[in-house]
Amino acid sequence: MITHCISTYNNLPYLKLAIKSVREHSYFKDAPFIIHAENCNDGTDEWLKENSNKYKLEYYIDKNDIPLGIGGGMNFCVDKVKTKFINFLHSDFYVSKNWDLKLLETHQKYKNKVWVFSQRIQPNIFNENSRPGTLITPLNALGAYYDDFDSDTFLKFAKQISESNNDLEINIGEGVSGLILKEDWDYIGGNDPLFAPASWDDKDIFLRCLLKDIKLVLTASSVVWHFGARGSHRLEENEGQTSQRQIKAEKINRQKWLTKWNKYPIFNNMGMILKDNMSIINSYKDKYR
Repeated sequence: MITHCISTYNNLPYLKLAIKSVREHSYFKDAPFIIHAENCNDGTDEWLKENSNKYKLEYYIDKNDIPLGIGGGMNFCVDKVKTKFINFLHSDFYVSKNWDLKLLETHQKYKNKVWVFSQRIQPNIFNENSRPGTLITPLNALGAYYDDFDSDTFLKFAKQISESNNDLEINIGEGVSGLILKEDWDYIGGNDPLFAPASWDDKDIFLRCLLKDIKLVLTASSVVWHFGARGSHRLEENEGQTSQRQIKAEKINRQKWLTKWNKYPIFNNMGMILKDNMSIINSYKDKYR
C-alpha cells in the first residue's frame, strides 16, 4: 500500500542510517522504497548500486545543472510511485518501531483528505526549544551526529512516547515523515518548483493544503529521529554553520514567496501557517484556480 521516498544530496552517512532503520523497524518491511540521488559526489551513487538489492531499493541517479532540491526530488519520486500511499522521508531520519503502521492507522481514522505526520525527536543543534511536533533533546542525550547517535536508547524512548501518547493528535504540518494518498498529493499539485532547491517550499505546500481543505495531522504514536537539517544546512561541511547555498536560497525564496502570494505568511501559536488571510486566499484563487 505504501511507497517510501527519499531525495538526497551528498548525505551518505545519514542516508545509510535512514535506509537501514526503515528496513529494520517498519511494519511493512518490504514496501517499495524509492531513492532520488541528485548530483552526489560523496559515494552515494556507488553505495546505492552496491546495496540496492540488499535493501530492495529502486534508485535514480540524477545529474543536472539546475538542482531540484528536496522539494523537487519529492516530486521526482512521486512520478515513480505505483502504490496507493506515499510516505516521504529525508535522508537525515531514523525511524522507530512500526512508525509506518501508526501513520496508516491514523490516516484511516479520517474520511476526508488528510496528510499525516510523525512526531519528531531532534538534537539541539540550533539552540532552540521544543515545539509542538518536535521534541528537542540535549546534544549529549542521544547524540547529534551519525557517528554518536544512540539508536538503542532512541528506540526505547520512542516506544515510551508512542505508547503514552497513542491518541495524541494535533493539527499541524511539522514536516515529514508524512503519509499521504498519491491522489491527494496530485490534487495538491506537489511542491512548487519555484522554490527549488530549498526553503519556503514547505510553507507553500502546507498553505495550499489548507486552501484545498486537506487536513494536516501530526500523531505522537509515530515517532522518528531527525538529525536536523543535515540535507539542507550542511552542518558537517561548514563547521557547524548553515551553508551558503541555504542562506542564499532562503533570501531568494523569501522574495519569491512575496511575489507569489503578495504577503508574507502568518502563523498560529504552534508555528503552523494560517490560511485566514484574504489577500493570500484571493491571490491564490486569481493565480492558480
